[in-house]
Amino acid sequence: MTPKGIGALSSVNHTVLGKRFMVVALTFFAIGGFLSMLIRAQLATPHSAFIGPEIYNQIFTMHGTVMMFLFAIPMFEGFVIYMLPKMLGARDMAFPRLTAYGFWCYLFGGSILIIAMLAGMAPDSGWFMYTPLSSRPYTPGINADVWLLGITFVEISAVTAAVEIFVSILKMRAPGMSLTRMPLMGWYMLVTSGMMIVGFPPLILGSILLELERAFDLPFFDPTRGGDPLLWQHLFWLFGHPEVYIIFLPAAGALSTIIPVFAQRQILGYRAIIAAIVAMGFLSFGLWVHHMFTVGIPHLALAFFSAASALVAIPTAVQIFAWLGTLASGRSRWDVPMLYVFGFFFIFVIGGLTGVMLAMVPFNTQVHDTHFVVAHLHYVLVGGFVFPMLAGIYHWLPHISGRQSLYRLSIPSFWLIFVGFNLTFFLMHLTGLMGMPRRISTYPSNWGWDWLNLLSSIGGFILTMGFCLVLADIILQFRFGRWFRRDPWQAQTLEWATPTPPPSYNFAAIPRIEKRADALEPALIGPALAGGNGYLGFARNDDQETMGVDMLTGAAEHVIILPRRTFLPLWTALATGSFFLSFLFGQYWLAAFAALVTLALFLVWPATLGRQTDTGPVDIGMGEQAPLDIESPNNVSILANRTALVTDGTLFSSLLFGGLFLLVVAPNWDGVTALDLPLWPGLVAITASAAGAALAWWARQRNAHGNTASLAAIGSGIAQTLAALALLLALIWVPDPTAHARHAMIVALLGFAAIHTGLAALLSFHALWRIHRGYLSARRQTELIIAWLWGGYAAAIVLPAMGLSFMLSRVGGT
Repeated sequence: MTPKGIGALSSVNHTVLGKRFMVVALTFFAIGGFLSMLIRAQLATPHSAFIGPEIYNQIFTMHGTVMMFLFAIPMFEGFVIYMLPKMLGARDMAFPRLTAYGFWCYLFGGSILIIAMLAGMAPDSGWFMYTPLSSRPYTPGINADVWLLGITFVEISAVTAAVEIFVSILKMRAPGMSLTRMPLMGWYMLVTSGMMIVGFPPLILGSILLELERAFDLPFFDPTRGGDPLLWQHLFWLFGHPEVYIIFLPAAGALSTIIPVFAQRQILGYRAIIAAIVAMGFLSFGLWVHHMFTVGIPHLALAFFSAASALVAIPTAVQIFAWLGTLASGRSRWDVPMLYVFGFFFIFVIGGLTGVMLAMVPFNTQVHDTHFVVAHLHYVLVGGFVFPMLAGIYHWLPHISGRQSLYRLSIPSFWLIFVGFNLTFFLMHLTGLMGMPRRISTYPSNWGWDWLNLLSSIGGFILTMGFCLVLADIILQFRFGRWFRRDPWQAQTLEWATPTPPPSYNFAAIPRIEKRADALEPALIGPALAGGNGYLGFARNDDQETMGVDMLTGAAEHVIILPRRTFLPLWTALATGSFFLSFLFGQYWLAAFAALVTLALFLVWPATLGRQTDTGPVDIGMGEQAPLDIESPNNVSILANRTALVTDGTLFSSLLFGGLFLLVVAPNWDGVTALDLPLWPGLVAITASAAGAALAWWARQRNAHGNTASLAAIGSGIAQTLAALALLLALIWVPDPTAHARHAMIVALLGFAAIHTGLAALLSFHALWRIHRGYLSARRQTELIIAWLWGGYAAAIVLPAMGLSFMLSRVGGT
């Protein structure tokens, strides 16, 4: 249970943290909405002097930043963190402490941005932060640094949430819930989290490189010294375009859950929708270039990306026709959630049609950077995310509050939002077609834009009144709504089998699922589970336990013991925040100290987790037995580390792409002189890291056969340390990294490899420490498997890092 007072900050429970995520996200949404009103007030009339261009630049930058990074993604994270375990039949997410750490990172990172805005130091280069506009010569203050460091801080939260959601879906479903029985929301979130795992690292890398350029003058994006501003655009849109689908897919998951409930029949095309979700996930990564049609891309590439951009309409259409078919073939009943579903269909289809128009290169070139693009963006994001989320809020709010809506404000608020939105943004299509550029703070009169902008601004204020009524409606429901039984909508998914509002453990017992999990009977399942009829329907050693299953079949595999509440995530997030703030204000020695403290706190996290004796299979109810997670070679910690390696591998691939892009495309590489980097440090690093990986594997093998692994773990740690030192030594031969992007890129490559060999060494020594404390045995080998995974990965990246470094060093004459 979460205590009152200051103790509440130690909570790691997913229900509590999910609600906190959503409340903070809605607060940021209100801030972003207020900023949009300032924008519309400024643009309501020509030659407006309401706010000057400097403040306007900060406001429109912060509006986009807040809505994209501080509202949309955290809002669905909060929803998923709250709802997913209940829909899958689990008692929590896979890593409750990581959930809490992600929440604090999100809160602190977002607060840094808002405080900077109040202090007049907000970023002012647009939410896309294009270089060279965001580079030091054009943005000399800390405005851009606030964005880069604040957003990277928030991205940590997003990536940790993605890994946790991915692992939780694959390993923590109720026994019997195979992938083919999983509710569609699970599929949507599985694909979305996978997209986040490989979609966010390019932006994180771009932010790191740009901050290194701004803080230490390493010229990755400076064309006068071998850099290229287009590298930023590639890295940004490699993240930015998939993010549109990362935002849309959870909302589509909500629609796929809500529509069958109100159509009173199962959804049509269950398997076709799954195929469409997966196809959309893959296609979204091939579309980033359509944001760059006007930068001078070769014609063949333009044709390819134009076709790919239009192709994504197919999986989108599959889902829309499945939803329409479900409604048409069912016995639809209308309630408040369905009003927002109707709004979604109307608005999102318009956004989709203008998206197909923008996929055509000639049309895109014509309306590039006009208000037509602003209108399309809002039709897609508001239609594809905000309306489904509002439908979701009205659908699931009784689950959170245990009360029913009062309905007095619900319907007027919908019509205000619907009319206000279309009045605001549909007219922007016209101003855009008439040539009005985006991002301008004033415009001349008598160009025909005056009345269109005035009506758009009036529509914006009507829209705001609608959202204010929704907020009042939610508050009134919590205060005056009528208490109601579970499942007021007669839904058929598992979350309605919990009491409402739900207890912290969700289910007194965990169910066994015998059929598709969107066709269940919560009214019968709930009382049975409350009576302890299911898996783990008893308390053991005062632990909170949940089930781990096989990823494909959902067969019961092991018992997961969830950690207790602790302040450690809060302290670790504070240390992480100290690192970013120290870096922001140029206190680099303090930043290094904060980074060490953060690392030390992370190492303390598992100090009390695990067992010092073997337990063997334990009773799980239903006449079955299963081992504890620490004795399972397929536990969630190992899968999470494998997933984290994919994220890190994407980050490294983006860095390799950056190096090759600059080598092939960037200007000012003619006339550079070849560098005289010696080979021997590289050979030492490659050999030592490979030896470290081999020793980590040997340590794991010895431990698995019941032999002592201490010497092999020590050898692995020493070898990886030697590799890290050799890589750092190689940096001595790189002359002045500020002179040319080639030098800066070599420093980045060698530094990346050195950090990872150092991390591999640290994990080997950590495994050694756990061996000597008695936490490892032939059955309990998690730490040694993790050390082997990261050791092998470090060895795998040292070779390409050294290879590209030597390739770059040999460019030019002697």
